[in-house]
Amino acid sequence: MIQLEKISKRFGDKQVLDSVDFQFPENEKIALIGINGAGKSTFLDIIAETTEADNGNITAPPRCRICFLPQEPNPSPMSSVIEECVSGHQDTHILKEQMDRFLEDPHFGQDEKMTEKYVSVEAKYKLLGGYHQESKAHSILQGLGFTEQMREKNPIELSGGWRMRLELAKIFMNEPNFLILDEPTNHLDLPSLVWVENYLQKFSGTLLLVSHDRSLLNSLPTRILELSNGKLFSYVGNYKQYLEQKEIRQEHQLAQFEQIESQKKHLQKFVDRFGAKSTKAKQAQSRVKMIEKLGEQQSEIHLEQSHQHMAITLAEPPRSGKVTLKVEDLTIGYPDMVLTKNLSFQIDRGHKVAVIGANGIGKSTLLKTISGLLKPIEGQFESGHQVSISYFAQDQHETLDKSRSVIENIMDLNPTCTELQARSLLGGLLFSGDDVHKPVKVLSGGETSRVGLANALAKNANFLVLDEPTNHLDMMSCDILIKVLSDYQGSVLFVSHDRTFIDSICTHVLAVLPDGRAEIFEGNIQDYIRLAKLSSFPNVLEITQEKKSFSKTKDVQATEKSMSKTQRQEQRVAAKNLQKEIKRTEKNMKSLESKIVDLDKKIEKTRSNDHQVLADLMAQKDQYVSELSKLEDLWLELQG
Repeated sequence: MIQLEKISKRFGDKQVLDSVDFQFPENEKIALIGINGAGKSTFLDIIAETTEADNGNITAPPRCRICFLPQEPNPSPMSSVIEECVSGHQDTHILKEQMDRFLEDPHFGQDEKMTEKYVSVEAKYKLLGGYHQESKAHSILQGLGFTEQMREKNPIELSGGWRMRLELAKIFMNEPNFLILDEPTNHLDLPSLVWVENYLQKFSGTLLLVSHDRSLLNSLPTRILELSNGKLFSYVGNYKQYLEQKEIRQEHQLAQFEQIESQKKHLQKFVDRFGAKSTKAKQAQSRVKMIEKLGEQQSEIHLEQSHQHMAITLAEPPRSGKVTLKVEDLTIGYPDMVLTKNLSFQIDRGHKVAVIGANGIGKSTLLKTISGLLKPIEGQFESGHQVSISYFAQDQHETLDKSRSVIENIMDLNPTCTELQARSLLGGLLFSGDDVHKPVKVLSGGETSRVGLANALAKNANFLVLDEPTNHLDMMSCDILIKVLSDYQGSVLFVSHDRTFIDSICTHVLAVLPDGRAEIFEGNIQDYIRLAKLSSFPNVLEITQEKKSFSKTKDVQATEKSMSKTQRQEQRVAAKNLQKEIKRTEKNMKSLESKIVDLDKKIEKTRSNDHQVLADLMAQKDQYVSELSKLEDLWLELQG
């Protein structure tokens, strides 16, 4: 398969790749890992030949068929999602275009040679399964969460996140034997993520992917490549096995490093003692050269630099009554738009409940409603005795004062929190020294998310309501948050697409179906799957096959007949208002996407030493990205 020889790449004074050698084994599933800024995306770009290396060679056999998930969607797609997806199989798409040109020719059927060419092209098309591509595309799109209605839409009408899902579908259609994926599970809900993982498990070629999904990294790869300080290190096995092997390797390298250091010190003592004596000068000079050679050997030993981790200790929250939250016949949503009806469940003290279900059912809306930010449409919910709620939103730009500093935000939003307590909490979240005095407006998305977590935890509430708390956190930081929430004595209701995070924390799973049915199951996700099957409750993590119907069923017809004229009118008005809201949301998303593109161009043109200008531009981009993410969630809920 593909072979890399002495590949190097430098950006300014940073050596991203330093004479990297590697030969990709056939039919292996390889995960590329490394800290932020290590150069993972650059490495993928070079292999996919979208970026040139400064030095070195890449050799690929003629039979190698590379497919790379692009960073941006196709700017000129076909007229519908299904057509654009089918075009992903490039060979059959080219043949189909040739066939269409023959059929459109006014002389077709009269010219014998033209007919023979058409028959020849069609034979190749049929041999490659061309007539089955649309059926395959429907199956892939369904697995990625596209409804039938969405598949008929023009891709231009979709949000950026859904258009990237479409690009992923096209990659799967093209049947490569070398597949390169950079964060393929971004923008996926939990059911679609499970479907993608199952699809990749069955993939028969060589897979190279970058992902921060710990569950995916433990279940899928057969090999881990770590990029660190420009060097590439290979480990056989999954992420868990990589950690075990890396620990052994680091212990061996540290011992080797310390042994050389001891030899150098021993030689240096001789030089210091006898270097000035003429009778020992020759021996001293010899030892100086030996020290230099040992120094060269030492420089080739790759020792990991220690990275800061979050370390948080929470005070025990005030004890609440036995029941934390009771929900009865709750209907949630927005004006003229109902998302989920008749929700009923109960959370008791100490329960840590993960909410799971497909995009569009209103998981985030449920958390906002429980936290008092949205009014329920119908039904009711009631907090238990002495229950105090602390809410963490996905979009922290809305909850923080961007003009004030990090520590001022914590103390302003939590009057009982002392400066010492605030500093301690922020220190555990990697804000040390003068970092606590940075204005929130200059922070990155990850830093803003950590300030939001500090704010939520500083309230010392006994009921945490968390919406995607691991967004922007690396795996090491997630581990610390897992420990904090595992030790936390209060109750937790949370939404997350990180399966490792869910299974490490939750004591119960709240599964919500599109029709509003909801049920709490004790245990983690695997327990839910087992218990749901025993109780005949649908598995929300499975992509069910759609039952196509091109005519109204008798039940639907009977329901329509029984509806009064007023009810039918109300239904039409609600549908009209919903379409207006969808159009308004799509317009706002396109505007934000355009602003982000303009900011990226400004960032590229800004000199690297203009730190404040860059910080302001990055902060503005983070705000737009957060706003776009929120709009995409709303768009999904409207589609649901």
